[in-house]
Amino acid sequence: MAEIKSNNNQLDDAQNAESQETKGFNFVEEIVYNDLKDGKNGGRLNTRFPPEPNGYLHIGHAKAICMDFGIAEKFGGTCNLRFDDTNPVKEDVEYVDSIREDIKWLGFDWGNREYYASDYFPQLFDLAVRLIKEGKAYVDDQTSEEIAAQKGTPTTPGTESPYRNRTPEENLDLFMRMNAGEFEEGSRVLRAKIDMSSSNMHFRDPIMYRIIKHPHHRTGTKWKVYPMYDFAHGQSDYFEGVTHSICTLEFVPHRPLYDYFVDELADESYRPRQIEFNRLNLTYTVMSKRKLLQLVKEGLVAGWDDPRMPTISGMRRRGFTPRSIRNFIDRIGYTKYEALNSVSLLEYAVREDLNSIATRVMAVINPVKVVITNYPEGKTETVEMENNPEQEGSGMHQMPFSREIYIEREDFMENPPKKFFRLAPGGEVRLKGAYIIKCEDVVKDADGNITEIHCTYDPETRSGLPGSQRKVKGTLHWVSAAHAVDATARLYDRLFNVENPAAEPDRDFREMLNPDSLKVVKGIKVEPFVAQNATPGTKFQFQRIGYFTPDLDSTPDNLIFNRTIALKDSWEKEQKK
Repeated sequence: MAEIKSNNNQLDDAQNAESQETKGFNFVEEIVYNDLKDGKNGGRLNTRFPPEPNGYLHIGHAKAICMDFGIAEKFGGTCNLRFDDTNPVKEDVEYVDSIREDIKWLGFDWGNREYYASDYFPQLFDLAVRLIKEGKAYVDDQTSEEIAAQKGTPTTPGTESPYRNRTPEENLDLFMRMNAGEFEEGSRVLRAKIDMSSSNMHFRDPIMYRIIKHPHHRTGTKWKVYPMYDFAHGQSDYFEGVTHSICTLEFVPHRPLYDYFVDELADESYRPRQIEFNRLNLTYTVMSKRKLLQLVKEGLVAGWDDPRMPTISGMRRRGFTPRSIRNFIDRIGYTKYEALNSVSLLEYAVREDLNSIATRVMAVINPVKVVITNYPEGKTETVEMENNPEQEGSGMHQMPFSREIYIEREDFMENPPKKFFRLAPGGEVRLKGAYIIKCEDVVKDADGNITEIHCTYDPETRSGLPGSQRKVKGTLHWVSAAHAVDATARLYDRLFNVENPAAEPDRDFREMLNPDSLKVVKGIKVEPFVAQNATPGTKFQFQRIGYFTPDLDSTPDNLIFNRTIALKDSWEKEQKK
């Protein structure tokens, strides 16, 4: 009995040790961990990211990228980049280049493991020929509508095609002639002969090949037939040595068919395994590549990299950081259940990262002039501004101060309500990094609009002087009028004004676009330091306004800044009013 108890204790200890080792793993990581521990596939780990080169990647793809490349990194494996280029009508080299750029920007690298489904067209074609000869595939002359109708429903079996019992010889002859270009597109397809009464609709004689006569971006006009995803994907995984084919939940019903085709090639020594996780869905966003392409083609956005788009290139142009996107994906995690994630969580991750790296600067979006009447005319002095209080060693930069400055028009009110701690007649505020000023008078035009605010300053209140400790309730940002540089600000907001556009299939999704998703403000005023450092990729915090980055269109003579995000999330409050 003592020996049995000792063995049980050892087993408990081993299980506890393993539990500690896998603590914090998501369910996919646990599967991979156990497969490696069991020595499957010779202890190898090889994942792949298989984008279709028919559009730009979006935030949903970023989640898959982080999974595919991240899990390979975590467990010492490799991850391939494989372009699923099986439909030349929709594909373009532009998309291939953009996909490469996006993956690298997120911080991942596939080394020399860049592949294409088209690399395997000869092997796939040979496999199709073999299945035809073995009586497992046939050429069907029905139209796509006829094939769809005779597939039945999930609760009623399908009916067999009238061409299902053609001889292997006839099917092989027709298939070869399909690839020779003798038949028109849509006139014939090659189908697997499986089971028209299967409860899994994907098993009801799925299409393996269709005729496409459009030139391919890599193979030209060599092929006239192209494999369908369900036939090409698993086989490409197998040809590449992929061990774990990780995809999203909509492929769960495809998995038996994936395994069915892989069984035609695999043996006991190796086979890829498909694992599914939940896709990323965001509020106030659409993830359909078809709809995103429609927005681009109809000019409803300025392109795939429009900063309002959920594309990785759009987020990069807007000023999002790779770390913020990866942190967001880590926070929402990977499960087996579909969810709608709040875009506010993504924005929080962006703010959190930018707060730690963005340089603090002064910019005035809606300027009104302030004249400090007791400050000497023609005098200019410099004040020291901290670059980033969150970043040790970030240093300081100098900013000019003069008799005339700009402040935000919204920071002044003639008849302010209670608890208005900004500038008002007779009131005092501190100019950040400079002096305390007091409003003495205002100047208006013929229409009653304020054109100037006249103030006095307390020369003892500059930092380092005895009066600098004097307290006032309001602190304003500002720029020197004589030194300010004109710029343009593009203020971006949610692309849609409906929380879940996909939940309203009866509405045209374009009707749900937010008309205020972009506001262009010209004539903003920025301090000279901003203009001098406005290079692509620079992250600024315009103090009290938000995070901004120079746009790709920005030049030294025409400064354009994209608002990456406001300092606080005011959207949710506005929607609940």
